[in-house]
Amino acid sequence: MKKVKKATKAELKSIHDVNEKVNQEIFNLGLLEDKKVVHLQKLQSHRIELGKVQKVLEEKYGKVVIDLTNGEITDQQSETD
Repeated sequence: MKKVKKATKAELKSIHDVNEKVNQEIFNLGLLEDKKVVHLQKLQSHRIELGKVQKVLEEKYGKVVIDLTNGEITDQQSETD
């Protein structure tokens, strides 16, 4: 019969502590991924809302560029010239 080798208590504690750190980081990454999904959904919602606002403004002013700092409206063509 072969003699069974055993890790010391200190070695087991060391392995356990590092393993707990790994598991905690995996858990944290899961939380971050969940937050990422929520933020991506919010971003998509905001983009849809922006598109609606742009459509309303385009119907009112046509294809123009609106300076977001002062509200000045210029034709798109004059912006590219």
